[in-house]
Amino acid sequence: MKKQETDHILAKMLDSYDNVSDLILTVGRPMQVENSGDLENVDMEPAFKELTPFQTEIIALNLINGDRRLTESLFRRGSCDLSYSLPGKARFRINIFSQSGKYSIVLRRLESTVPSIKTRRLPEVFHKIALEKNGIVFVTGATGSGKSTSLAAILNEINETKAVHIVTLEDPIEYQHPHKKSTFNQRELGTDFDTFASGLRAALRQAPKIILVGEMRDRESVEIGLSAAETGHLVLTTLHTVDAGQTINRILGMFNTDEAAQVRIRLAETLRWIVGQRLLPRTIGGRIAAFEILGTNLRVKDAILHGEADGRTFYEMMELNEAFGMSTFDRYIVNLYEQGLISQEVARTYASRKGIVGRGIDTVKSRRGESTTDIDKLELDTGYGKLK
Repeated sequence: MKKQETDHILAKMLDSYDNVSDLILTVGRPMQVENSGDLENVDMEPAFKELTPFQTEIIALNLINGDRRLTESLFRRGSCDLSYSLPGKARFRINIFSQSGKYSIVLRRLESTVPSIKTRRLPEVFHKIALEKNGIVFVTGATGSGKSTSLAAILNEINETKAVHIVTLEDPIEYQHPHKKSTFNQRELGTDFDTFASGLRAALRQAPKIILVGEMRDRESVEIGLSAAETGHLVLTTLHTVDAGQTINRILGMFNTDEAAQVRIRLAETLRWIVGQRLLPRTIGGRIAAFEILGTNLRVKDAILHGEADGRTFYEMMELNEAFGMSTFDRYIVNLYEQGLISQEVARTYASRKGIVGRGIDTVKSRRGESTTDIDKLELDTGYGKLK
């Protein structure tokens, strides 16, 4: 199988459905794509009913295209990450990995157009985030929840309004930002730097005002990121955590107990925002993002310094500060339900605290004049306890 044939297969998979986000090649399964969050089989001519180990290996080698670093990573570590361009069609972020001695391939489609806060209908607080001068901003969520897209929208807003130098450290480069008011230097892991920690350390000598770190994977990168934020840089980065509280605990957990007090002080001083994301199925098809947003104020800083307590949890602080752009996942989900964008079942499934979302849904139904219970013909049993 030649590279041109691989490109033809990828193009056919991409065009097989209207909302394809991922292409998946696994031994023993047909070619599949993720369409609006659902896994779908792809019909090909000639048909690939079950991919063989030889076929996935040949496609993997065509995608790697003789790159020695990627080949060594695949053989030694069992996986490798790369970017790939399909001329005139799309760009992909690719992970090739070994499973049971065979190779599987997942290709995440990257959009060619840089997103904006307006086109993505992101919360208004994203404009505030783009105005920050220094500190650190975390965008969190599961893989594929849209973290990179949100960060790209923030950078696009900065690019439209500020004349600053921006250095990005990515794995791989997802959105290629044009030079508008800002000047971009986008660096890719493996090609331009070897680890996020070393790339971040080097970035401090490259005179940026803003640094994007694709992911803070370890203690060293977090420590350098905090140092960058302390020295007047704005650091934007991601973590694979589910909510604001877990994000702070994950960062603190990277350090030894005797360092915890100092790290709490540094984090309280440098943290600006934590934005959590989840993608929910829409009622009309496709997916929509729900957000949890924690900003910093005196109460939040106190909770970072001394830990959460009754009446002083991050969840409660987000509930009390909605006027300042903060929001819990649950409040955001109820709002999506109220707008008719998601179903009641989806709202309950993706809730952080199901009781709070349940009461929110009942309140919405009451305002609409809808029933909030499925219990019918409720009446007193007047004969209960009487002798017959």
